[in-house]
Amino acid sequence: MTTTTPSTPVARTSRPRGQSQFAVAWGQFRKNRLAQTGGVLIILLYLMAIFAPFIAPDGLSNYSTSNITKFHPPTPVHIRDPQTGAFTRPFVYQYTQQLNLDTFVNEYRPTNQKCPIYFGVRGDSYKILGFIPGSLHLFGTGVDVPTCKVYLMGGEALGRDLFTRILYASQISLTIGVGAVVLSTIIGLFMGAMAAFFGGIVDTVIMRMVEVIAAIPYLFLIILLRSIFPKNINPILALYVILGILAFISWGGLARVTRGQLLSVRELDFVAAAKSLGASDNRIMIRHMLPTMTTYVIVGLSLGIPATILTESGLSFIGIGAVEPYVSWGSLLSQAQEGGLSSLNSRPWVLIPGFFIVFTVGCFQLLGDGLRDAFDPRKRQ
Repeated sequence: MTTTTPSTPVARTSRPRGQSQFAVAWGQFRKNRLAQTGGVLIILLYLMAIFAPFIAPDGLSNYSTSNITKFHPPTPVHIRDPQTGAFTRPFVYQYTQQLNLDTFVNEYRPTNQKCPIYFGVRGDSYKILGFIPGSLHLFGTGVDVPTCKVYLMGGEALGRDLFTRILYASQISLTIGVGAVVLSTIIGLFMGAMAAFFGGIVDTVIMRMVEVIAAIPYLFLIILLRSIFPKNINPILALYVILGILAFISWGGLARVTRGQLLSVRELDFVAAAKSLGASDNRIMIRHMLPTMTTYVIVGLSLGIPATILTESGLSFIGIGAVEPYVSWGSLLSQAQEGGLSSLNSRPWVLIPGFFIVFTVGCFQLLGDGLRDAFDPRKRQ
């Protein structure tokens, strides 16, 4: 009698699912703590810029014409009563100006007048993102002592709060940095794709345009284009002019790279298949050829934004950038020139806008390096 042993089912091994390029890159990016830190800090900077009117204790150009506190020193915030030592509501001391008979320079000295700090106070009206009205500020001295103000980072040349001006300046610097790079990227991709796809006279004209722009010195070209417009131009229009100039002179390099990349892509099978199926030229360029540049564009954006922020800061520093009452970090930093090196010893807080420039550029560099490593197959772990 023969017996049959039941066959044991063979366990099927599940095949690993294929991951897209972005999924693999995201997995690599999550391993880079420095890049993640840079990305988080950039998000916080942009949140600071969006809610600057709420965080700032004053308005953009709020200053007194009768009591000008030029280069007011930072006011330390106290949380203890100096007489009893007990914890109390945060407060600052009111300062008064006294003429130093030796140097003939007005000096600020604290008085015994206490100015309590309140949170959620009403003040100058504003509009967040241009359409959300409000008048509530994060902190301020209220109406108890109208002449007393909180100078967390000191004052500038007209006695305006430097902390408030820095917050509002972040809106200009960060917006122009992103806007100019995004616009130049769109122009560069479009011009490079046209040169690669059509070739012939179109390729020749576009490449000659790139060579002409590259042949003119960078700073000279910016100053030349800005000088075309009057100096007393509308401040809002001036910002768009600066954004357009920075985008116009920055698209050439990307157009060259896009042309070289798409010239090789144009001969691949999937482009020929799209042509044989009757796809239009615009569809082939937008849906099939340009997506091959995605990796380069993402990395290029993260590395190009800090360079544009530095360029805009340099333009504002020499006086052809943001126009009053609007301000950028570069125009705030230009006040450090007043008085020469000796003034830096007496009012070093005027260098704080420079710290924000360096800090922002450093965060973008960390993020850009992390994205470049994540999309590079040779550096994947």
